[in-house]
Amino acid sequence: MNALETYLTKLIKAQGPISIATYMGEALGNAQHGYYMKKDPFGQKGDFTTAPEISQMFGEMVGLWLGVCWLNMGSPDKIHLIELGPGRGTLMQDILRAMKVIPGLLDSIEVHLVEMSPVLREMQAERLKGLITPKWHNRVSDALDQSNGGPLLVIANEFFDALPIRQFQKTGDGWHERLVCLDEAEKLSLQLAPVAAPESIIPPALLRADEGSITEVCAIGENLLSEIAEYIQRHSGAALIIDYGHDRHGTGNTLQALKQHKYIDILSDPGDVDLTAHVDFQRLKEIAHICETKTFGPVGQGDFLKFLGIEARSQTLLANATDKQAKDIQTALNRLIHKDEMGDLFKVMAISDNGLSGIIGFE
Repeated sequence: MNALETYLTKLIKAQGPISIATYMGEALGNAQHGYYMKKDPFGQKGDFTTAPEISQMFGEMVGLWLGVCWLNMGSPDKIHLIELGPGRGTLMQDILRAMKVIPGLLDSIEVHLVEMSPVLREMQAERLKGLITPKWHNRVSDALDQSNGGPLLVIANEFFDALPIRQFQKTGDGWHERLVCLDEAEKLSLQLAPVAAPESIIPPALLRADEGSITEVCAIGENLLSEIAEYIQRHSGAALIIDYGHDRHGTGNTLQALKQHKYIDILSDPGDVDLTAHVDFQRLKEIAHICETKTFGPVGQGDFLKFLGIEARSQTLLANATDKQAKDIQTALNRLIHKDEMGDLFKVMAISDNGLSGIIGFE
């Protein structure tokens, strides 16, 4: 039993079963023992690899998209660029390099990084040294406050999938929340709450789901998107969300744990494994529409990147590549855009204020 599992056991003994959202929050963000607070999880030596770590082309395409948004906004003298969950800083590094080709853009940008992990903040600072000096924030609301009512660009790549979710399972008398409890051997296990949850928590489209169905609700993600969309509608701007998930409300248990690139039980080694769940893009769209912003997509990541010209960019890189470099470029391109790799599984969605036109990548 590791340190966080010991803490969670004591917590459950003291107050009873906890929600999966509480479990995820502690497993990923506990100040002392949380997964993201104490280690670098990325790359071959970590537990998973994200698109920016696969190839510079991904970040360059995102930088192009953000640059076009800036131009369509009238090239404001100052604009705030917020990245949610910036990892090692690789994506922002590639974004800023791509932005150099647009005159005046880099001079107008103030970069904000929403990052709680001290380990990753150090890596981001080192990666961005000489390019830009960002401002770091623990919360999205802090970054928005620091934007002081100025126009905004937001990028969230593989951020919403790591936000804590609650799970509910349909039974004969309604939807019961799945909770983390202790079994007879005092090991972490799952059980259903004895009392059904209010149906208002469940998306209306799922209320008639079959008995035994599981649905997931990410209230934190909904609240964060609402904050961003409300800001964008008031002060102008756009946001790009890239993540794996589904484009329609659906049922199913998508919560998963990864360790050293392999799936393991979600209750194993809390704090030492990555926990994620599929993003409900339809719900994010509904929230954006409530805030009266425009939405685009979601579309598959492959189609989005191809529209922006990633295949042409790969040809440019191949022109001066060694045989090994060429093989790596082709492998990376395939992984990013092929439907059997990240091309369909990962979705891309954008929101913008109603006055902004020319959003690219979604035709």
